[in-house]
Amino acid sequence: MVRLNRIYTRTGDDGTTGLATGARRPKYDLRVEAYGTVDEANACIGLARLHTGADAELDAMLARIQNDLFDLGADLSTPDDGKPLPYEPLRILDAQVARLEGEIDQLNAHLSPLRSFVLPGGSPAAAALHLARTVCRRAERQATALAARADEPVTPAVVKYLNRLSDFLFVAARYANDKGVADVLWIPGQNR
Repeated sequence: MVRLNRIYTRTGDDGTTGLATGARRPKYDLRVEAYGTVDEANACIGLARLHTGADAELDAMLARIQNDLFDLGADLSTPDDGKPLPYEPLRILDAQVARLEGEIDQLNAHLSPLRSFVLPGGSPAAAALHLARTVCRRAERQATALAARADEPVTPAVVKYLNRLSDFLFVAARYANDKGVADVLWIPGQNR
């Protein structure tokens, strides 16, 4: 259980931050960037939820995802260096990825197939979900760059989850746009 009595500790005043393992890293470290961007995506989803409350099913999916993203941040902040820890580290599981896939299919069943790319916009909920999607893609790029380093272990399900999540957010944005009816479609060369 997390217990925060003091919000400021001054330990980061030297430009470093602590991983869950206790190791210190520069605040610009790629691992810190990755879980920081996951946090940013989570905040974007929180903003989107200001506009999804009328759809209890979609809002519940987003609430579960927000919780998953805290799990994912904990996973990224606890690299498996082979040393035993005094606790069981929280890891993203393939079951969480599978749940996302099921929810994508569930929402997508209500949508017509696309015949053009979708521009971010339409309803406030859709616009916010598209923003969350682009931040999630950035987190995915950072996590895959981290995973490509031999000395930076990343749980494989982390990368899968972020990849699926950006797909979910795209489908959710279309769903929030009156099930795709209010999608703003790209018209190639429209302004030439």
